[in-house]
Amino acid sequence: MTFRQKHLLGIEPLHPEEIRTVLDLAERYVDLNRAAEKHSDVLRGLTQINMFFENSTRTQASFELAGKRLGADVMNMSMQASSIKKGETLIDTALTLNAMHPDLLVVRHPHSGAVNLLAEKVNCAVLNAGDGKHEHPTQALLDALTIRRAKGRLHRLNIAICGDIAHSRVARSNLMLLGKMENRVRLVGPATLMPSGMEEFGCEVFDDMREGLKDVDVVMMLRLQRERMDGGFIPSEREYYHRWGLDAEKLAYAKPDAIVMHPGPMNRGVEIDGQIADDINRSVIQEQVEMGVAVRMAAMDLLARNLRAAHANPEVMV
Repeated sequence: MTFRQKHLLGIEPLHPEEIRTVLDLAERYVDLNRAAEKHSDVLRGLTQINMFFENSTRTQASFELAGKRLGADVMNMSMQASSIKKGETLIDTALTLNAMHPDLLVVRHPHSGAVNLLAEKVNCAVLNAGDGKHEHPTQALLDALTIRRAKGRLHRLNIAICGDIAHSRVARSNLMLLGKMENRVRLVGPATLMPSGMEEFGCEVFDDMREGLKDVDVVMMLRLQRERMDGGFIPSEREYYHRWGLDAEKLAYAKPDAIVMHPGPMNRGVEIDGQIADDINRSVIQEQVEMGVAVRMAAMDLLARNLRAAHANPEVMV
């Protein structure tokens, strides 16, 4: 299997073959997670530490479950009430972690680049669980697996990513991954929530929701990230839903078999109509949650293999 990364910090450094390797292994973990006996021992003897400097119940629970099902010793560090609040730097945190000898470190941080900095200072494999507006690689990978399972392929699809593009690390990671896999990506949303220069990524940009959704295979909605907004980016939630919220009338412009996605948590009646979100024939939102556990299991499995190979042969760079 082709995966030569020491860390999983983002989609940007991954080659298409490495993306396929993660997704193919994740397929096997989907089967394991649906079996009566859900336990594996591929991470037996390894220690996984989850450090979330930013709250995220769904992502942290997914990583914790993934590690435990693979047999790792999993510890959650509550960073909201940690020494960071008392002035400890990331470098101090890295030194503390090195003294604990973890093998896998899962980090979510509100500042872009913080996870990369930790990866340079710690003596273990690091997985980025989301950093600022930068990247959220496992979300993009689980979205890719969901699309591939629903559509039977992950190339030459028309995919619309809609909503708060400007504040979304999910959009950034998906844009890179879907581009690497030869898909045609559209970004749809208000100009106030659309970063400049998006055309450089090879995507089309639309302000009009109906035009942006015309004949697409996948509709990926995003959460309005008010915690990252410091001004009047939208006129009102009511107006936002009227123009850019996904309802049956707007979805009708997509292909009849188009699937609907959302990374969660959803703001029903703002980003998406509740009936659309719960439509078992169109919505794959619950499947995204399931694929998240499998993808994170696959990512940790692959990083652990490289970690063990490096320990066995320290002269070889992995």
